[in-house]
Amino acid sequence: MKLLLVGCSHHNASVATRERLAFTPQQAANALESWRAAFPQTEAVLLSTCNRVELYTAAEQNAASPTHQQVVEFLANCHGLNPYEVFNDLFEQSGEGVVRHLFAVAASLDSMVLGEAQILAQVKQAYSLAQQHQSAGPLTHDVFQSALRVAKRVASETALHEKRVSIPSVAVGDFACEIFDHFDDKQVLVIGAGEMADETLTYLRAEGVRRIVIINRNHERAVALAEKHGGAVAKWEDLDAQLTAADMVVSTTGASVPIVSAERYRQIEPARYQRPLIVLDLAMPRDFDPAINKSLNVYLYSLDDLQVACQRNRTERDKELPQALAIIDDETTRFMSELRHRATRPIIQQLRTGWQGLRDAELKRLFNRLPNLNDASRAEIEQAFERFVNKLLHPPLESLRDESRLGSPHGLIDAIKRLFRLPD
Repeated sequence: MKLLLVGCSHHNASVATRERLAFTPQQAANALESWRAAFPQTEAVLLSTCNRVELYTAAEQNAASPTHQQVVEFLANCHGLNPYEVFNDLFEQSGEGVVRHLFAVAASLDSMVLGEAQILAQVKQAYSLAQQHQSAGPLTHDVFQSALRVAKRVASETALHEKRVSIPSVAVGDFACEIFDHFDDKQVLVIGAGEMADETLTYLRAEGVRRIVIINRNHERAVALAEKHGGAVAKWEDLDAQLTAADMVVSTTGASVPIVSAERYRQIEPARYQRPLIVLDLAMPRDFDPAINKSLNVYLYSLDDLQVACQRNRTERDKELPQALAIIDDETTRFMSELRHRATRPIIQQLRTGWQGLRDAELKRLFNRLPNLNDASRAEIEQAFERFVNKLLHPPLESLRDESRLGSPHGLIDAIKRLFRLPD
């Protein structure tokens, strides 16, 4: 029984390398189909995210498992690369190392941002895709289902996920939610249409925002973002009118100077009738003149404000890391014990089958010599023989279980095979 992992992540490979090895969902599906054809006796799950590409494999028989070199060649060939171009960027784990690594990945302890929430869904999707293309099997099922359970345990027994650490999540969760207790009746103006705006809208949608207006100098990008999040698009020339109507502004442009000066805001301020306005200025350089914060009922937060909160939250998350790692250690030990015990099942079955065959032969011989036994007596004798066989089996089976808890039981399995002359 062999578990193997070959892959790369933000820990050991550059962005350029990860981009070369990354798989789209369709490419991953094609790769799993190719894997089944190349290694039909080996299960596989392919996890590909922006920060990692990892191929997990499992085989009941060690001889059926591909080598590290073969897995590297497979990953490289999927992208038309020379294996030696990426060989040094791909790490390897085997056995217990695979289990521990996957548990840490699923629990977001191996992420670039400790405790980020997206990775668990990505692990689920990777396993689901392997199931769909029949490259998963009983071994990968056990380890991936255990990984999902471990991730939930880390989430429930630690505060690792309670502190937000990304700029958009902190902007919404730690700042906007402090001003507004609900968002379903609030109008949000988004200035800019890049990744920061996209992620912030995701968090705002989760908080219940319904009314979104997007303004961007590139109209097509504004339309695409509005379609994704169910918002409307306004012209750049209508910025003042949209600022007047907004309850919250998220600004993420790449402008070199502020797009809203203190003087410009003073001109629209009377039309707002002192309604509260939250401005999340996520741009660098800033989009809003800091002096606007002096206006009545304006809550202006810049990247500096948010980064202080992010760092504070990261520090709080780091305090949870020892407890989370202890859970990973505990669950890894438990899983490996169960996996090693699983390796003893064939030998246990051989012992039971062999001894039960002897029992049946002796019962037949005895009953032939005692033809006048009634049914009750026959049943009592059968039960006595069954108890006798179980008692004889108990010590070797307990020894196998104990050995599995401590480490690999292969030495004891070999000894039992020789002692009882069991077939390989």
